Amino acid sequence: MLVLVCYDVNTETKEGRRRLRRVAKVCESTGQRVQKSVFECHLDLAKFETLERKLLAEINDQQDCLRLYRIPETRGFEVLEHGTFKAVDFDAPLVL
Repeated sequence: MLVLVCYDVNTETKEGRRRLRRVAKVCESTGQRVQKSVFECHLDLAKFETLERKLLAEINDQQDCLRLYRIPETRGFEVLEHGTFKAVDFDAPLVL
């Protein structure tokens, strides 16, 4: 399934800036950044649950916001892209 991870971490304090770096690091290890605080991840259910657990361990639920969108890959599913960023197509052949 495709998972969109969106977060907003309060960076008014030094600890908040540390949390932001840790949340970004977890996301970078799992998916690709498509905007500053938005990642696309292709995961199975077990990996999704692991990602969610890791992110919940990093955020402060009193100050931060974390949203996880699970999008099933069903027939007719598509992502429309506009602008300069072009996402990596993980299902396409790898050309060296």
